[in-house]
Parts: sequence; structure tokens; C-alpha cells
Amino acid sequence: MISLLLAIIYMAFISLGLPDSLLGSAWPVMRLELGAPISYAGIISMIISVGTIVSSLLSNRLIHKLGPGLVTAASVGMTAAALFGFSVSGSFALLCLWAVPYGLGAGAVDAALNNYVAVHYSSRQMSWLHAFWGVGVTISPYIMSSCLTGGLGWQAGYRNVSILQVILTVILFAALPLWKRSGGGSEEDAAEVTLKKAIKIPGVPFVMLAFLSFCALETTAGLWASSYLVGARGIDAETAAQFTALFYMGETVGRIANGFIADRFGDRNMIRVGIVLTLVGIGMVLVPINTVALAGLVVVGLGAAPVYPCIIHATPYNFGTENSQALVGIQMASAYTGSTLMPPLFGLIAQHISVGLYPFYLLIFAALMLVMTELLNRTVSGRNSRTE
Repeated sequence: MISLLLAIIYMAFISLGLPDSLLGSAWPVMRLELGAPISYAGIISMIISVGTIVSSLLSNRLIHKLGPGLVTAASVGMTAAALFGFSVSGSFALLCLWAVPYGLGAGAVDAALNNYVAVHYSSRQMSWLHAFWGVGVTISPYIMSSCLTGGLGWQAGYRNVSILQVILTVILFAALPLWKRSGGGSEEDAAEVTLKKAIKIPGVPFVMLAFLSFCALETTAGLWASSYLVGARGIDAETAAQFTALFYMGETVGRIANGFIADRFGDRNMIRVGIVLTLVGIGMVLVPINTVALAGLVVVGLGAAPVYPCIIHATPYNFGTENSQALVGIQMASAYTGSTLMPPLFGLIAQHISVGLYPFYLLIFAALMLVMTELLNRTVSGRNSRTE
């Protein structure tokens, strides 16, 4: 039953990833049809991220009362409804309205599944969990690109992904008994840790900034890749949408590979290697040759692959199993703060200065992420040495 439940959890993470790359892939076409400036994609992304921050901070209480299974199923259903709303929206204002339930659904399911796998499974399963997110986020640009090149419009892209989400929602509700049989139906041992208390725990401010930096980099990279390729590299919109998927494909392949070696090399080492590889990829994107830049997007994705799952998996070790659900929720909120603030900021930079600053913007957050994770490692090592 536990292996079947793990398969269901993987499936749920596919559903979490499916909508995440749609906006960036479709925005060059969407904004022309809606008469919206290029920077308005950042506003929609910001609304989604605000919803995820709210639901992430509430996740510990929700999961304590309802259990991770029900929270996951209900959240995926909420995102399915939101995506259908996107598909029938004819104005920017309606897109903003439907962005609210999508964000609220995403945050809770992210916190629920990440902590459950961190506590009950190895770093290998955590990496593969996020690889399945990559499957979803890689598939959706191709769905959107197919709809655009087939003349069906961006609305059909959102509608098709919504249908997939509905199917996954039905499966998740049908699988609810598996959570109780595996002992995952409640979280009675979860500690109630408020944001104010959490910040006082040694190392928490560092991990919060690391997550903020990671999601700032990841979301900006995915959201603005098509606009950068079109605006700064002169690539057509359909091809740019296809190559946006290369970033997510690199992340997905990297996480599959990471699953085979993460338990051997450990979370810390995989995080270090990942961040260095990300810096190399950003350097390639800076090269004024399109083929090298496109390869650089793949390398950035490969580098980003182990960072997020390995930091999450280390949460029980870094802060204690009794605090892990609350801390995962807070880490998710920090991550989505990066998603909320930083992509819109780059939208303003792209609109008023140049979209060509895209790789330099990514470089800032990759460097900050490296500094914060190393400070976290030093803090945790110091604490453990004092308790031995």
C-alpha cells in the first residue's frame, strides 16, 4: 500500500507542475490578444504566488485537521477549476481573478506532499517526487505550443491542461483510503510553529532566504525565457515556447539522475554541485550565440534540479522532525515570496530597460542562494557539534 501511495503522490506532483509553465509559454501571444503590456505577466504570477504564500502558512493547521490526503485532493481540484477559468477568460482582469484559487490550491498541496515525503522517504524519493513536478511542467509548454501552432489559441492550451487536472483530482479522491492505511491520515504530532517563533530558530532565516532565491531564479527563468528568446534573441514565439520547455526538461532529467546518487553523496553535496552548475548555465546564456544560450537554459535546469528537493529533504535533520511540517510550510511561503516579488520586478526591468538583462538577473539569485545554503550548513554543523 505504501508503494501505491507513493505512486499517487508522484501523480499529484505532476498535477502541481502542469500549470506552472503555461503562462510563460503563452504570454507572448496572450498579451497581444488581450492588449496587455509585457510586464503584466508578472502581475498574474504575483497573484498566484500570494495565494501560495497564504495557503503555505496555513498548511500546518489544515493538514493537522484534515490530513495530507484530503488537502492534496481538494487543492488539485481547486487548480483544475482555476485553469478552466483561465481558458474562458477574455480579459486581463478575469485572469487575475482566476489566479487567486490557483495560488491557494498550489501552496497547500506543495507543503503537504513535501513534508510527507521528507519524513517518510529517502532523498532518492524526494528527488524523484520533484522530477515528476518537472514532468508536468515540461509537458505543458508542448501542449501550449501545439495549440498555438495548430491555430487553436492559448485558451485551448489551458483547457486541455484543466481536463488533465480534473482526471488527477478524481484519482486523488479515490485514493484517500491509502493515506489512512499508511498512517498518513493525520498529523497530530506536528508542532505549532509560528513565523515569529520560527525565525528565532538558528538557521531558519538562512533557509528562508535560500528558498526565496531559488524560486526567484526558477520562476523568473521559466516565466521570462520565451520573452527573452523572442525579444533579445529574435526567435519566433512558437519556437521560443518549445525551447522554454528545455529549462524544465533539464530540471526533470537532473532530478531523475539525482535520485540515483542523492543518498550516496548526501543532500549538502548535491546542493553545492547544483548551484555551481546553475552558475555555469547562466554564463552560457550570456554567450551571444543562440545555440549556446539554449544549451545554457538546459544546464541551468540541470543545476537547479537537486537544490530544492535536497533542501526540503534535509528539513527534519536541520530543524527536527517535530517541527518539519511547520518549517516546510514556512519554507514554501518563503519560496513563493521569491515567486511573488521577483518575476514582476524583472517584468518592469524588461519593459523599461531591456529584456536582455534576463541572465544577469538570474545570476544575482544564484549567488545569493550559494551564500545562504553555506551559512545554513555552518549553523547546523555548529549546533550538532555542541550537542554531541
